[in-house]
Amino acid sequence: MRRFDHADPDFDETFDAFLAERRGSPADVDAAVAGVLEAVRAEGLDAVLRYTERFDRVRLSEDAIRVTPREIQAGVDACPAPVREAIAFAAGRIRAYHARQRPADASFVDEAGVRLGWRWTPLEAVGVYVPGGRAAYPSTVLMNAVPARVAGVERIAMVSPPGRLDPAVLAAAREAGVTEIWRVGGAQACAALAYGAGPIQPVDKIVGPGNAYVTAAKRRLYGVVGIDALAGPSEIVVVADAANDPAWIAADLLSQAEHDPDAQSILIADDPSFAEAVVSELERQVQALATGQAAAASWRDHGAVVIAPLDAAPGLVDRIAPEHVEFAVEAPEPLAARVRHAGAIFLGRYAPEALGDYVTGSNHVLPTSRAARFSSGLSIYDFLKRTSVIACDPAAFQALAGPTEALANAEGLPAHARSVSIRRNPPS
Repeated sequence: MRRFDHADPDFDETFDAFLAERRGSPADVDAAVAGVLEAVRAEGLDAVLRYTERFDRVRLSEDAIRVTPREIQAGVDACPAPVREAIAFAAGRIRAYHARQRPADASFVDEAGVRLGWRWTPLEAVGVYVPGGRAAYPSTVLMNAVPARVAGVERIAMVSPPGRLDPAVLAAAREAGVTEIWRVGGAQACAALAYGAGPIQPVDKIVGPGNAYVTAAKRRLYGVVGIDALAGPSEIVVVADAANDPAWIAADLLSQAEHDPDAQSILIADDPSFAEAVVSELERQVQALATGQAAAASWRDHGAVVIAPLDAAPGLVDRIAPEHVEFAVEAPEPLAARVRHAGAIFLGRYAPEALGDYVTGSNHVLPTSRAARFSSGLSIYDFLKRTSVIACDPAAFQALAGPTEALANAEGLPAHARSVSIRRNPPS
């Protein structure tokens, strides 16, 4: 964990250097992924099964790669009732939140008499990647699949590395409207969704988080399919004053640190004594966490405490451009209103980021690695396409024809110009 004082003359240089340390990815990942993608494109299911055996040490057949309806039902039945109820509660809130984002079609006639507008249509098929291994992620299923279903996507294909699928994940898939589940993970799963592989039919877009290999695969496959974003390790910034309970703030910092040793948690506080109390409490709490090893590594290698006036916090948040930021202060709105770059903003002492991960209804798929400077979290818009609509009657055509010809000729495109002039002066 690093400590920074905003009043230090070298603060800007040292803090920016600290933020830069976490960027980048292993140099050999992209090359390895390129080979996997090409093999799946050329060989289809045979390559998918071969890489599954090689990387996941699981031998599958075409008949066994799909999770059956009976298996899904068994998983739902095995999911404890309180968890099923929580999944339904979260899904209902996610549906309601994303339904409010639904855009309207439009049609209007402008001053030239041209009828213009746009219409929105859902994607036909979406692939949802759900990680395995470190933990079960029913919330990942809900946050990716529910907005797709709200948008009107008919086919939602979920992929997850082979092994026992957690009952909560299967219950979330049922609740979210996932239409098919495949036991395949890694770059080969992304390639199967993009190109198709045996019974796995191609999709139009791939969403959902994964490791460095999944992220590299999505980067390479963009253009073959759409992707949601290139996700990095989780991030949180907590802006806190001394009126907080240090234990609460420590728990909030650990809520992201426990995700991954590469996750990042940063405290911005205006009181050095309070900041020290938070650090002491964090070091106490991490000892009792089942995820303590990952959380301790994250805090040790990527955590930071910044001592700065609260008025400076919005500028620091923008410099970090974090996935999540909490303003645990007496008057959070004026400070938050000055933030331009953040995936999600949590206001007040009773709005811990963990609520947003699960049940507020807002989406927890958010930009990381400073991508909040230019992108937004997952929404219904990721599963819709906007198509322009143009109609001209003869009078409207005449109003647009002259400028169109002039611009077409200026660009050296005579066929463009002729497609207009031939209508202005039709042959007798």
